[in-house]
Amino acid sequence: MADAKQAAGGRAGAEMWAMVHAERAALAADLAELPDDRWLTPSLCTGLTVREVLAHLTAGASLTPARWLAGVVRCRFDFDRQVAMRLAEQLGATPAETLERFRRVVSSRTKPPLPVPAMLGETLVHAEDIRRPLGIRRDYPEKAVVRVAEYYRKTDLVVVAKGRIGGLRLTANDSPFATGSGALVSGTTLALTMAMTGRAAYLDDLEGDGVERLRERCATA
Repeated sequence: MADAKQAAGGRAGAEMWAMVHAERAALAADLAELPDDRWLTPSLCTGLTVREVLAHLTAGASLTPARWLAGVVRCRFDFDRQVAMRLAEQLGATPAETLERFRRVVSSRTKPPLPVPAMLGETLVHAEDIRRPLGIRRDYPEKAVVRVAEYYRKTDLVVVAKGRIGGLRLTANDSPFATGSGALVSGTTLALTMAMTGRAAYLDDLEGDGVERLRERCATA
């Protein structure tokens, strides 16, 4: 029984990593022809350009738990400072170098001490942080987006999501995803996920009596 459970867990983990790798590859392809001046576009991450968010993704795919912990100690447990330090390490001298560094980690399984679903969430959400301001659209595989939504609805690890949607009923109109009870918030699984993680830009894509409450929570995050 234990062996069967371990095997099932291994298959699930392999499937999750395959989703992460597919989303990284898709993002690299979308940015392949981006003009240098567009790399300065502000992302949906406050204070960061799309180029800096891509460097942040590269950093996340390059950090072992030991290197992550060493960085935390070096930054005296200032996690924001650690993020900024690791981003700077991966930025490179030019946008082309930033993209090339990201391409090198597309198939990486290296990660900080986070569960694999968190890595998928980071990849998908930050990809949208980049794509939306650039006007790039991706039709994400339903399975990947639902898996990310299911992960965030249950956790406040790294990103406050579970706490943000307390007392609200989220219902997707393009997948089976649904969670919570209370005032309704409905829309695409992607829009629900992005709003859940504090991206106010997606609130206008949602409907229901709970949208304004969610908007207030995004504004005070």
